[in-house]
Amino acid sequence: MTLNLKLNGQTHQVEAEPGTPLLWVIRDELKLTGTKFGCGVASCGACTVHLDGEPVRSCQTFIEDIEGAEITTIEVVDQNPVGAAVQAAWAELDVVQCGYCQSGQIMSAIGLLTENSKPTSAEIDDYMNGNACRCATYQRIRAAIVLASEKLEA
Repeated sequence: MTLNLKLNGQTHQVEAEPGTPLLWVIRDELKLTGTKFGCGVASCGACTVHLDGEPVRSCQTFIEDIEGAEITTIEVVDQNPVGAAVQAAWAELDVVQCGYCQSGQIMSAIGLLTENSKPTSAEIDDYMNGNACRCATYQRIRAAIVLASEKLEA
């Protein structure tokens, strides 16, 4: 089937079979590799992208269900104030260890701060639950979200 996808502000015409996860279209067809494959069952968060501004797991978001939606990947999140603040905080606090999960972590953190610009530690933990980090950088992730929140206030 042929679909028109609006990805990162541009419309792309793609060919994909029904049931194809958005993740594979992003990585294999559109050659954007910032979005990672982790588990394939929406449990780890490595594949998180934004669909109409909401974080979703692209490994379980099927291409036929999203035509006409606005998809945003890690490649362009620095173009909005929340995304820029999150990425700056991540760099400032040196959050990344291996880095594999971090694009999904960042996409989820942007979703959180877009909904709630001043979350408590408990709210951060609750919202970020489901984003796995094998290197266990959870304390640095939480600290970076707090710092990004402060940057947005300034």
